[in-house]
Amino acid sequence: MSAHQHQHQHQHGHHERGPVPAADLDWDALAAHLEQEADLRAEAVTEAGRWLSGLAGNGDGAEGAVRRVLDVGAGPGVIAELLAEVFPAAEVVAVDQSAALLERARTRSGGRLGTQQADLPAEFDQLGEADLIWSGNAIHHLGDQQAALTALAGRLRPGGLLAVAESGLPARYLPRDFGLGRPGFQARLDAVHEDGFAAMRAELPGATEEIEDWPAMLRRAGLVPSGTRTFLVDHPAPLAGPVRGYLRTQLVRRHEQLAEVLDSEDRATLEALIEEDAPTGILHRQDAFYLSAMTVHTARKG
Repeated sequence: MSAHQHQHQHQHGHHERGPVPAADLDWDALAAHLEQEADLRAEAVTEAGRWLSGLAGNGDGAEGAVRRVLDVGAGPGVIAELLAEVFPAAEVVAVDQSAALLERARTRSGGRLGTQQADLPAEFDQLGEADLIWSGNAIHHLGDQQAALTALAGRLRPGGLLAVAESGLPARYLPRDFGLGRPGFQARLDAVHEDGFAAMRAELPGATEEIEDWPAMLRRAGLVPSGTRTFLVDHPAPLAGPVRGYLRTQLVRRHEQLAEVLDSEDRATLEALIEEDAPTGILHRQDAFYLSAMTVHTARKG
């Protein structure tokens, strides 16, 4: 299994129960979930893209300065499409391990996007050169994060930008006290998930411990840091149906991953939230919202 297949499986709840052969993955369900996830972030990503446009052109003629854009770990291509809107003169290429997800990207974009299937990180050297490389929440699923950044830096043309969306803040979607179980449920869920994430990283091929100071890592990759900004993903209550559906899917994944390590009260709370027909379920709660923060670290090739 490639590291990138491992990435998709961990993100969508399979890692803790052991790897699932790629042929056995439900690629349609995975693609739909990834599309929902990217759609939630669309406004934040577009804002980030405009910021990158200014950085790429030093505030002057940015669109013309960017001729080729890579989205590394693009999945079904939603974010690549948003980048194509921000950089209409550029060739935008969605890069992913999965042929099924890239086919979805081609179909979604009506052929506007280029696609390139590549095993990550083994085939970074086959991506060609680019003026802008975007990688959103993909690097932390590769064993040697520093080596991955250094490899991507090597794909940049002189003056090109590497933009890495990493860290940020975990999502919040309910009040601290929402009437089920004891207050602080999400903080406890986050803590258990972080332990699982650390275990996932330790098992990755070539796993290397790294202090995740992203600007420092970009500097060690031979680049000059050019700024970090955080973009808010904000969907206030009452939530629209698609956001509720995405949240329920995420909570179902959490139940699959974490139910055995939660205490009985938190497990009961989680099970109440994923009930489809109960008024306490996330699909029906009037107090449910979606709030997170996406942090983008950038650096330039001299």
